[in-house]
Amino acid sequence: MPLLSTLAGAAIGIVATLVADRNRWKREDAKEALRLRLDLYTQYTTTVKALGETLRALAEREHASHDERALALREAFRESGIAIASERMWLIAPQPVVKASNSVFHCLRSICDGYADGTAVGSAEDRARWEARGKAAARMRKLMREDLGVGPLTERHSPQADPAEPATAAE
Repeated sequence: MPLLSTLAGAAIGIVATLVADRNRWKREDAKEALRLRLDLYTQYTTTVKALGETLRALAEREHASHDERALALREAFRESGIAIASERMWLIAPQPVVKASNSVFHCLRSICDGYADGTAVGSAEDRARWEARGKAAARMRKLMREDLGVGPLTERHSPQADPAEPATAAE
């Protein structure tokens, strides 16, 4: 009987240790996955911001020809890293975030193509494209924050284009 009690106690101890190790591994895995998504979201949003600024600066700059302007814009889009960041998003992020980030990607592509086709910076067409990008980016950030568990924002990310226009939360 004492031998049986010892074996049962050892088995219980081993099982308890295995369960504790497995739970610890799951917690660490979840923390690492959250850290990975935070890094991905940070990379994507900063790439989006930098690319937008680059596109606008290139569109405002004087170019020798329309073709040179188009080439510079398309090259900036390619070299920005947005395609790589987007592919990482498709591999790692949950579906709602992927869909929202893809919308932002396509808005930036539309801005780039518009400038390459000759759209003037600040024109009505340009403002509409930027407004669409702003709304898409606000939605993307909202979903990213939800996924990270940090809650919504109550202030805008960037100032309103038109002070008479009503503000939307977390843009």
